[in-house]
Amino acid sequence: MQLKKIRNGAVIVALLAVCSFFSFSLGRKSVGLTKKEDLDLHLMWQVKDKLEEKFLDKDKMDKKNMAYGLIRGMVESLGDPYTVFLAPEENKVSDENLAGEFGGVGISLGYKDKTLAVMTPLPGTPAEKKGVKAGDLILKIIDEMNGVEKDTVGISLNEAVELIRGKIGSEVILKMYREGKDEPFDVVLTRANIVVPSIELEWKEKKGKKVAWIKLYKFTERLYEEWNQIVDEVLAEKNLGGVVLDLRNNPGGFLQASVMVASDFLKDGVVVEQESSDGSVEGYKVDKSKRRLLDTNLVVLINGGSASASEILAGALQDYGRAKLVGEKSFGKGTVQQPEEFADGSGLHVTIAKWLLPNGKNIHNEGVEADVKVENEVETEVDEQLEKAMEVVLE
Repeated sequence: MQLKKIRNGAVIVALLAVCSFFSFSLGRKSVGLTKKEDLDLHLMWQVKDKLEEKFLDKDKMDKKNMAYGLIRGMVESLGDPYTVFLAPEENKVSDENLAGEFGGVGISLGYKDKTLAVMTPLPGTPAEKKGVKAGDLILKIIDEMNGVEKDTVGISLNEAVELIRGKIGSEVILKMYREGKDEPFDVVLTRANIVVPSIELEWKEKKGKKVAWIKLYKFTERLYEEWNQIVDEVLAEKNLGGVVLDLRNNPGGFLQASVMVASDFLKDGVVVEQESSDGSVEGYKVDKSKRRLLDTNLVVLINGGSASASEILAGALQDYGRAKLVGEKSFGKGTVQQPEEFADGSGLHVTIAKWLLPNGKNIHNEGVEADVKVENEVETEVDEQLEKAMEVVLE
């Protein structure tokens, strides 16, 4: 299994979706159901026959969609919101998301206590501009143009993606709840084409030194090239005081990219371990061909929108004492999904393992705690977390 193929991120709300074809026979073969004792499908065939015999609107009985529904239901029965079956169009969108460009409102989704929640509002997107925050709960999705009003109780990520997605320029209303507010509130979002950069470098000056503020938005395919460009710029600065690596609202992405970034700050050791269902543990070590920023002062910014691969990176740097974490506790997604591709273009993202930080901790539903806890004050225009990070990096 190639590391690059391991996706440890959330489902980004590119908000495109839906079905195509995967036959019953292929579905049966794909899960290896060759023995009756493996899974008794007799009832399923009885139901199918009854539908064909008695269902009123027979023109709605699209066997392609019925087949996908069968497969999707089997996967959803596992009760893991991150193990999902994707029809061809959905699978294509998932690939496009990890490439860093998609259409939608600019949020990544996860769950808080089994309630649909915003993991990250992506920078510069309609969601961020309307003040959507990491941790906001989504209670209802309303699309008046298409006559949709859907409560999110028990909703899957894929269904949420399909409902929130729509034509660029059209509106979707999210009924949300935020901790600290007395009542739910509506946010009206205008859908747009979303292009998300992987990374951005901005220079700050403090106490006569230059601080490299590296805003790492997501671990996409673009990052493999863009990270090297950023490192070259940092190394070229003669008056460097340190690096602030900003992982706030970073929802994750490719694990290999997080290991690559960690490898420039760590001398050696395991960045993260993967513990599979059979109890076996596989470690992913520092790439010793990197290690270009070993002597650079480093602080990492995290918040409730830092999830998955970004938590792995922050947690590893914290465990080795390489960096202090400033901000707020991270989201808490510590499982790994492996994509499987099928001949018709559909795919399966299946949870195969959990991640362990170098200290052996699994962060799932727990998150990573900041060493220096700082909240940004909503009423001010000052980035209190960034200011504190620059102060700490120059200590």
